[in-house]
Amino acid sequence: SSGINAEWPLRPGRYQKINEEIVLSNQYSVTHHHKAIDLNKAARGEQSGLPGMFVTYDISPLMVEVIEHRRSFTHFLTGVCAIVGGVFTVAGIIDSFVYNSYRAFQKKLELGKVN
Repeated sequence: SSGINAEWPLRPGRYQKINEEIVLSNQYSVTHHHKAIDLNKAARGEQSGLPGMFVTYDISPLMVEVIEHRRSFTHFLTGVCAIVGGVFTVAGIIDSFVYNSYRAFQKKLELGKVN
């Protein structure tokens, strides 16, 4: 025999789409626990648990609200500029590393310290 314990927390939700349509829904997740029960222990009077299935619902007093909206063109343009700036920064760091490594190697060649 076994005991199964399932917990279902429920959260109400409200979704407003871009076209102003409102959808009322619920979010839930399920947690499932399984416990093996030794009936021989129960027969001897030892604590082992009850066989069965136990379901617990937890209704949340908070509502999740999601509102879809479009971002402006300036927000898009700012994001593109940030990406381009980041690419140039990383390329500059790599270029500086390669250039300084090459110069250090050239100095060692001039001094004859390279095997």
